[in-house]
Amino acid sequence: MRSIFSDRSSHDTPRCGGTTSSRDRSAPAVIRSRDMTLFDVTSVLPFPAERYGKEEAVVGYVSAYAIPAEGGTFLLLEERGRRRETNRCAYSWRLIRENLFPSLADLVIECDLARENGRHSETHGLPENFGGDIDIRYSSGEYISVSDNQSPVLSYETGLKIAKLFESALKKEEQPLPDLSSLEVVRFYEKRDSGGFSKAALSIRPDGTGVLTRSDRYDTTVYDSNRNMDANEIEIIKSKVTLYGVLAWESLPERDYRFGGEKTLTFGFSDGRERVISGNCMLPRQLWNGFFEIERSLNAR
Repeated sequence: MRSIFSDRSSHDTPRCGGTTSSRDRSAPAVIRSRDMTLFDVTSVLPFPAERYGKEEAVVGYVSAYAIPAEGGTFLLLEERGRRRETNRCAYSWRLIRENLFPSLADLVIECDLARENGRHSETHGLPENFGGDIDIRYSSGEYISVSDNQSPVLSYETGLKIAKLFESALKKEEQPLPDLSSLEVVRFYEKRDSGGFSKAALSIRPDGTGVLTRSDRYDTTVYDSNRNMDANEIEIIKSKVTLYGVLAWESLPERDYRFGGEKTLTFGFSDGRERVISGNCMLPRQLWNGFFEIERSLNAR
């Protein structure tokens, strides 16, 4: 398989397929800051030779994500095993009170995660997540960025250390989130770059049913509509809020870029509290669809 190597930070366009490799020479080899603002590491793990022929489960994939949230850390861990019965996708998220980043900064040094900083390799025709990637950022502007869609970016031992740290963190004290049984209203708003907008408000009745009111503007024309929603439809929305951890996203930072228009979801509760969630907040890829799933439920005709 032919490789094209470049000293530039961006990939060359392959002329004959194969693998495109690059090295960002400006990527720091030593990280001096300890003020981490993002830990996002995903990798398949190389099968340890000493485990061949043995029956115990072996971790074959780990994805760990942590980002600062108000008063703590939002984190997610996904692990997959190599044995058939443990090969399903399983992730867990939590909003914990503890600041996990001092421990993560120690882990970066212990595992020398900056060793290959700036190395990127793309084998054309393979999925982006077939190998692994590392995206770790610091308030100083320092970063660790590694990607390879064909081969692991972590050793088996490093993958286990990351998984164990996150497994322990997932058991720590959580930040309390509002009880969905007291949810009274869900509002969606999108401000389009064209000047139009889309609004939806779901008011939930005490019996679990609700009424959905919508207003959409295209050019200068506004279209209004409303319909009743049964209890099952509303329970589905609540289940998606729980599955994706949407109420834990409120204090997460926003991405540097935005797809489409400006969007928000607002959740109002019987005690007067509200949670306003941006459609542009930084999330692990496992949760990207959460906002859209609820938006789609509120915009269904």
